[in-house]
Amino acid sequence: PYMTIKVLLVEDSPVATLLLQKIINSSPDIQVVGCGKTGIEGLELVQKLNPDVICTDLHMPKMNGLEFVQQVMANFPKPILVISASVQEEDTQHVFDVLNAGAVDIFPKPRSGQPSDYDAISQPLLEKIRLLSGIKVFRRKAPSSSPSISSTVSKFSPPTVSISNSNKFEVIAIGTSTGGPQVLLEILGNIPANFSVPIVCVQHISAGFLGGLIDWLNNNCQLKVKVAMTGEKPQGGYIYFPPEKHHLEFDRNGRFFCFTGLPVDGHCPSVTVTFNSCANVFGKNAIGILLTGMGRDGAQGLFSMYQKGAYTIAQDEASSIVFGMPGEAVRLGAAKKVLPSGSIASQIMTLVR
Repeated sequence: PYMTIKVLLVEDSPVATLLLQKIINSSPDIQVVGCGKTGIEGLELVQKLNPDVICTDLHMPKMNGLEFVQQVMANFPKPILVISASVQEEDTQHVFDVLNAGAVDIFPKPRSGQPSDYDAISQPLLEKIRLLSGIKVFRRKAPSSSPSISSTVSKFSPPTVSISNSNKFEVIAIGTSTGGPQVLLEILGNIPANFSVPIVCVQHISAGFLGGLIDWLNNNCQLKVKVAMTGEKPQGGYIYFPPEKHHLEFDRNGRFFCFTGLPVDGHCPSVTVTFNSCANVFGKNAIGILLTGMGRDGAQGLFSMYQKGAYTIAQDEASSIVFGMPGEAVRLGAAKKVLPSGSIASQIMTLVR
C-alpha cells in the first residue's frame, strides 16, 4: 500500500549501528538498506542502493561526516540527517558546518550506548526520517580547496545610510525550523557590525545544540550572538536567541521576558509567541521574518505583526528546504514581501536606513 523509505546508515560504531538499525527497522514503512563504516563505504553504497534518506555520523575514519556530505551533495544529492552527540563542545560547531554543506537536519545521539536511551529517541528519530524522505535537496558544488564558510555569505554593498523613516524600527524578529541554521548564516552573515537594530531569532532545534549554533554564528557573523535574559533590554549590534526550552516575549518596556511554558504551535520556544509579543509591544516599528521550516509555527504570529503594521517577510518556496511555516504565512496573507533567502539581508539593510 505504501512505499518503504530506504535508509542508508553511515556510522563506524558497531553498537550505535545495531541500535539505530533496530529502531529504524521497527517501523513497517522504513528500512535500513545498507550500513557503511566510513564515508568512503558510504559513497559506494549511495550509488549502489539509491537510498531515500542518509543518516550519518560526524566522526569516522578515512572520510569524516563533513567530507562525506560534501561529496554526496556534489554528486548524488540526497536528504541527509546528521546523528551526532551534541554535548561534546568541540563538535557542536562542526555539526553546523555539515548542515551548511547541505545536510538537512541534526539529531542528538544518546551519549551512552544504553539500549534504553535509544528506545527514548526511537519515535522522534522515525518522525525525522519520514520528514526528510519528502524533502527536495539541491546539488551543491564540492569545495575545490579549503572550504571557507564565508563562501555562503553573498557580498552586496549595503545602500548608503540615511536616517529618515516613518517606521523607526526597534526590533527585527526572525523565526525558523528545519533548514534554518544555513539560512540564518546567509542572512545574518551579511549584516554589518554597526547595525543599529537588535535582532531576535527563534530557531527550533534539538536539545543540546543551541550553544553550538550560537558559537558557530558568532564565528561567522559580524554581529554578536547571545542568549536573551529576562529583564535585559535588546541592543543594536546583537542577535538574541531564547534560552533552550523557553518562550521569549517582551515586557511593555521592551525588555526580554523568558519563560518555560506549554508548547504553542507544537513548539517551545515558539515563533508565534515571540511574534505576537512583537506585534503588541512594537507594532509597526518591527520587522518580522519567517524562514524555512516544517509545520505552521510563526504563521499566525507573523499575521498579528502584519495587522499591527509591522514589515513582514516570508522566505519563498524555491529557496526553502521546507515551505511549511512560510507557506502557511503566505496563505494567511501575513507576508508583505515573499523573498528568496539571498535577498533578505539586502531588504533588511534597505529598510533600516
